Amino acid sequence: MRFLIVRLGALGDIVHAVPAAAALRAAHPDAVIDWVVDARHREFLDLVTVLDRVVVLEKQSLAGWIDVSRRLRAGGYDAALDLQGLLKSAVLARASGAKRVLGFSIFHLREKTARPFYSDSVDAEGGHIIRKNLRLLEALGVHDEEIRFPLAMIDSPTAAAVVAQSEGVPIALLNPGAAWPNKRWDARRFGEVAAFLRDVRGLAPFVVWGPGEGALAHAVVEASSGTARIAPATTVSDLVALCRRAAVMISGDTGPLHIASAVGTPSVSLFGPTDPLRNGPWDPADVAISRFETCGCHYDRRCHQRAWCLDSITVAELTAAVQRRTQNVS
Repeated sequence: MRFLIVRLGALGDIVHAVPAAAALRAAHPDAVIDWVVDARHREFLDLVTVLDRVVVLEKQSLAGWIDVSRRLRAGGYDAALDLQGLLKSAVLARASGAKRVLGFSIFHLREKTARPFYSDSVDAEGGHIIRKNLRLLEALGVHDEEIRFPLAMIDSPTAAAVVAQSEGVPIALLNPGAAWPNKRWDARRFGEVAAFLRDVRGLAPFVVWGPGEGALAHAVVEASSGTARIAPATTVSDLVALCRRAAVMISGDTGPLHIASAVGTPSVSLFGPTDPLRNGPWDPADVAISRFETCGCHYDRRCHQRAWCLDSITVAELTAAVQRRTQNVS
């Protein structure tokens, strides 16, 4: 059997799709399993050990789409699984030439126009997005509810350097950035939390950051009264390795939070426009502080309300959550 997974982005959503690939491999150990993804997310998929090949959409252009479709059609797939639910992902799944194209039912698609491109659809809504992805496999006769993240162990000089700077003190990671502006908590409050982590919890706080977030990371450090340090620039592989060494991750709903969850790092997270029951950490011990019920911008990238929901999360509320989640950290 030959399978193709279609999930082009974003990073957090790709992380949430990995258990479906793991379940497919467990059910079909000798199958070929490929995954097509946007070029900027290829690095993370290179760490997923159950994949045979990562097919990269190099450019978001007509030439890029023609090129990747040609490479996919050579795969001879028995089934393509669209875990994204957009028109572009459905078109790409169909363009692969797979004998069956599986997707979610029209009632649970982000773009309804994707449905005509599927040969099979599954009513998989309800609960966490990871569970939704796993239920799509039922159309292939795969019934597996186990959440697994088969990620390679790698050497990371960057992660090792952070550990050395901590001088044996457990590491706490703070991730103030996010692609959506309304997912970002105030940098000054992150700084106050960093001071709490060092002075009360005895942890060594490091601020992680991505492209274009350097100024935000510096603002957190400045607000921390010198208790936080900026982590070196990290690749996705470095971030995976760093999360494996951390005692806790504090973040909004974004890729680094979900990477931390995937490798088992305890987390405290902040949710506003997205629902933690659908998109958040799945370990019941993790703490998600949510304003989803009162947010008026559900799944909108920018806040258009007079009162920004995350602004109502206080430093005291977050530090109390950190206290609960890190109570067994020495």
